[in-house]
Amino acid sequence: LNILVDTGSSNFAVAGVPDPDVTSYFNTKLSSTYKSQGIDVTVKYSQGSWTGVLGTDVITIPKGIYGSYTVNIATILESENFFLTGVKWHGILGLAYDALAKPSSSVETFFDSLVRQAKIPNIFSLQMCGAGLPVSGSGTNGGSLVLGGIEPSLYTGDIWYTPIKEEWYYQVEILKLEVGGQNLELDCREYNADKAIVDSGTTLLRLPQKVFSAVVQAIARTSLIQEFSSGFWTGSQLACWDKTERPWSIFPKLSIYLRDENSSRSFRISILPQLYIQPILGIGDNLQCYRFGISSSSNALVIGATVMEGFYVIFDRAQRRVGFAVSPCAEVDGSPVSEIEGPFTTADVASNCVSSVSFHEPVLWIASYALMSLCGIILLVLIILLLIPPRCQHRYTDNDVVNDESSLVRHRWK
Repeated sequence: LNILVDTGSSNFAVAGVPDPDVTSYFNTKLSSTYKSQGIDVTVKYSQGSWTGVLGTDVITIPKGIYGSYTVNIATILESENFFLTGVKWHGILGLAYDALAKPSSSVETFFDSLVRQAKIPNIFSLQMCGAGLPVSGSGTNGGSLVLGGIEPSLYTGDIWYTPIKEEWYYQVEILKLEVGGQNLELDCREYNADKAIVDSGTTLLRLPQKVFSAVVQAIARTSLIQEFSSGFWTGSQLACWDKTERPWSIFPKLSIYLRDENSSRSFRISILPQLYIQPILGIGDNLQCYRFGISSSSNALVIGATVMEGFYVIFDRAQRRVGFAVSPCAEVDGSPVSEIEGPFTTADVASNCVSSVSFHEPVLWIASYALMSLCGIILLVLIILLLIPPRCQHRYTDNDVVNDESSLVRHRWK
């Protein structure tokens, strides 16, 4: 089975029944080692969802990590907008922290199981390849997932690390963005509203609405293509050029500044337009059409595959940091399409660009505070009611008689 590697979720799940949009599935009845836990689980993503049953089975890693290991695996029985027509994968491997595991954080993640049983270092790394290749192309674009370490042949130059701000998603701190070398001049908290994460399971670079609008304006201004339809920027339309043209030359470089492990320094990862102006469809013999690889988001800045295809990304959980290095497969026509530079001073940004309180489940937090406030008000009213009687000079009428229904007050008077 082909499995989507997702650093933005925490469940390992595969198709468990036939589905019109998958070519293969895991038939648990044919596995002598599969054990159902009988626990229903539902996982919702920014797009799509699935429902299945938790179980365990035995896995082996064919290269480097020898032995057999028991891991949690969910078999997907129903899904909506998850398996899509033409996709080449049949499941998902969530590599984020157990805080995101469903139905609860007590479900040990695949990677935690491997670290515990195989005694490998608590670190994995990911090289995603595919820069400049048609999005709708057939086959796979290659790449590597390294469990337990770093592979020197998968990167060039130095690795730059940024701290993990909180262990649920791989949440990092972004200090500023530049388009064509020009700072967007936004408050740095805008880039982290309400979180900034590194997520291989998200296709595009997703930006909070205010940041997205500023980036689109800066790109249009820098590339002198204001006449582009708004549909191109919002993802509803493609832009087409003659196949002999290279439209990337009219678009600017995009740079993201991340806080270094030394908090007074930063470094920047930059992607050239070959990564965010993405070929998707050829029309006839003459035209090649492209999509905009950046979209708006209502709840996060997401460094997705659009950016990650330019880098070898190290998820160093042991030292609570994410590393970036230039990937040798990030080339188009023999030229690199990604860069890393640093260090830079952070004197021009706030000492903390991330909200001090992270709400993993905002609705639950709001409901909790509302209930606590309501309880506080009720308690205050009861205290006032308890204190009023001995001081009250009011002459009682028949309608004022405290009856047995007011039991708290009645017992207080007795």
